[in-house]
Amino acid sequence: MQRDMEVLSTLGDFTSKENWDKFFTLRGINDPFEWYAEWSILQTPLLNQLQSNSAKQEEPIQILVPGCGNSRLSEQLYDSGFHSITNIDFSKVVVSDMLRNHIRSRPNMRWRVMDMTQMQFADGSFDVVLDKGGLDALMEPQLGPKLGSQYLSEVKRVLKVGGKYICLTLAESHVIELLLSKFRFGWHISLEAILNKPSNKSNFQTFLVVVARENSSIVSPIVPSFDSDSLDCDGNQIHGLLKTINSENKIRAEFSSDIDVLYSLEDLQLGAKGDLNRLIPGRRFSLTLGDFATSHFSYKAILMDSKQPSEAEPFLYQCGVFIVPKTRAHEWLFCSEEGQWMVVESAKVARLIMVFLGSEHNNVGMDTIQKDLSPLVKTLAPEHPDNGDQIPFMMANDGVKQRNIVQQVTSPTTGLIIVEDVIYEESPNGTNSIPLKALVFRRLTFERSLGLVQSECLLKEMEPCQKDVAKIAKKKKKSRHKSDENIRKKRADSSFSKESRNNLKVDHSYLASSYHSGIIAGFALISSALENMALARTMVNTFIIGLGAGLLPMFLHKHFPLMDIEVVELDPIVLDLARNHFDFIEDIHLKVQIADGIKFVREMTTASTLSNRDDTSGNDIYCEANLPSLQGSKGPHILIIDADSADLSTGLTCPPADFTEKSFLLSVKEALSSEGLFIINLVSRSSSIHEMVVSRLKTVFSHIFFLEIEEDVNKVLFVLPKEPCIEGDHLMEAAGRLEKLLKTSPSEKGPNIRDTARRIKRL
Repeated sequence: MQRDMEVLSTLGDFTSKENWDKFFTLRGINDPFEWYAEWSILQTPLLNQLQSNSAKQEEPIQILVPGCGNSRLSEQLYDSGFHSITNIDFSKVVVSDMLRNHIRSRPNMRWRVMDMTQMQFADGSFDVVLDKGGLDALMEPQLGPKLGSQYLSEVKRVLKVGGKYICLTLAESHVIELLLSKFRFGWHISLEAILNKPSNKSNFQTFLVVVARENSSIVSPIVPSFDSDSLDCDGNQIHGLLKTINSENKIRAEFSSDIDVLYSLEDLQLGAKGDLNRLIPGRRFSLTLGDFATSHFSYKAILMDSKQPSEAEPFLYQCGVFIVPKTRAHEWLFCSEEGQWMVVESAKVARLIMVFLGSEHNNVGMDTIQKDLSPLVKTLAPEHPDNGDQIPFMMANDGVKQRNIVQQVTSPTTGLIIVEDVIYEESPNGTNSIPLKALVFRRLTFERSLGLVQSECLLKEMEPCQKDVAKIAKKKKKSRHKSDENIRKKRADSSFSKESRNNLKVDHSYLASSYHSGIIAGFALISSALENMALARTMVNTFIIGLGAGLLPMFLHKHFPLMDIEVVELDPIVLDLARNHFDFIEDIHLKVQIADGIKFVREMTTASTLSNRDDTSGNDIYCEANLPSLQGSKGPHILIIDADSADLSTGLTCPPADFTEKSFLLSVKEALSSEGLFIINLVSRSSSIHEMVVSRLKTVFSHIFFLEIEEDVNKVLFVLPKEPCIEGDHLMEAAGRLEKLLKTSPSEKGPNIRDTARRIKRL
């Protein structure tokens, strides 16, 4: 034993072929080296395992011994009646010696020079893989688990269904952790201790791990068949082994319950979620893609097979990849199951693999990520005649072709706020009539919800003001010194040139956001009342909760001069940005209050009279054509909720959930003028969220209309205290009267109120 350890110490690196060649040259064929245990100890447990396999089949069982070295184990098995044995080792020295030594006495035994981590055998070639210390040799802590993982993957590949992997090991924590994790699905594992001879002075216990391949995906717990208290060995070895087994059993329990389980590619290839070559409508599960051995990065992903049968509507692709950046992973569309299925439907693919990027992917280009992912996702594609087609990669983006950050500022209330100028890949809806050179948009976005544009306006090029140029020229002529005059002239020309290059201004006559046009079209529901107030020169009390960039209130202020507008905004920094970058200007009829919108409305309720509720005589229904003027009514005539939610994971992007609570809606009902209009900009991709909000509205209000914004996820809700009779053609007539109230110049393109109003429907 002492000589064995001295010779073994010359190896250094157990994974080096050159070191093993040197070792076997020094040792020689007639001096076999046995890892861990002699035949007299192993004979009974090994033969029991092999005979149980042999009894199940008529043909001789095929046995593979990887990393055979010059051990006598194969010889002893052969002499016990198991003749179909294949031995492999990457040391040409030892394989040559063993072949010469056994070719005559054991002619049916085969010997091959081969790397056990890259075996050259067909799948399912062997009934038994018998490993005596091979895995342990590959798992030196300083080298990591890469070689051990590759080897065990090869073991699984070459084993037949019903086959066994028999591993003699010291079961160190890092070794047994890898082994148990690689054989979870479709494998039954037993673990027993090999008793040491009384003369054996080793402090380490040898274990026999038997992994049997089954034709199922059941995850079985690991139950050791030994009494740890009876083992005479190092206590740390047993403690580490039992701790690893307990941790693995917790993981296996989670797999069995199928709650928040992340499957590996190997788990899936072993049938953990059924046959991946087949499409199973509605199948969905989470997985990890990539590891240290197969890719540069690892990824969390979700695989979904479309719920829609292929015969219902042809898919564009059999398999596609959808990449979600880290900044958008928290959005309801990507973090909820309902939202994810909407992405599948929109992508028109039979199988979608949604990949979530994390911190490790920061500053990595999409080309690099796609190249890294491509070989991984190909293994998940379903079998199909057109499987040679390239798998498309899609990504959650905003279609921006060019982007220029104007300002970024962090607010204690909102977080990071971004003002940017963008040019889109394609013209947004409704801009076809605008010259192409003018299609530059300024946007306001919040980092907490990058998938949502808070405000967007069109920028237009302004002509230089000739009067200002004349004033500058006149000033220069009055200069006392010619040299000073020339200097000033150069500076002025330079400044003017820079100004001309950046001479873009917000076009407040154009509404870039279609839901803004939808809100205005809803005014048709009270257009006669608005007409009466215009004739009486009475201001319409209009309140907007949520400023954004101030584009809607500026448009209303410019084109509906009969409105007295008050905007409530929670964040003063948002107001500063609206002033500085979106040309928002306050005056006597357009004011902003920095306040909480919920509290503001409730204070309005307290301040208002009960006149709206006292008028209960007669029928509750009125015709818009005979609608009395709003003049003299108490409370807001128009109340618009256009605020965003800070928590996108709820599925409700706008408004914040508190604005849909019954208590707030009751406050609105009490504050609103009896002939007024309450408008909510509702943004959610979830049909269940829509139903929830509408259900709450119905508990408070009886007369609700809605407008679906076709190209977006907005739904604008219009609520009236009384029943109007202006649906259908009457609504079109009302929209026509509303258009007459819209003050626009011939060069300005206002919203198409009639076309939009036509889509307003009653709930």
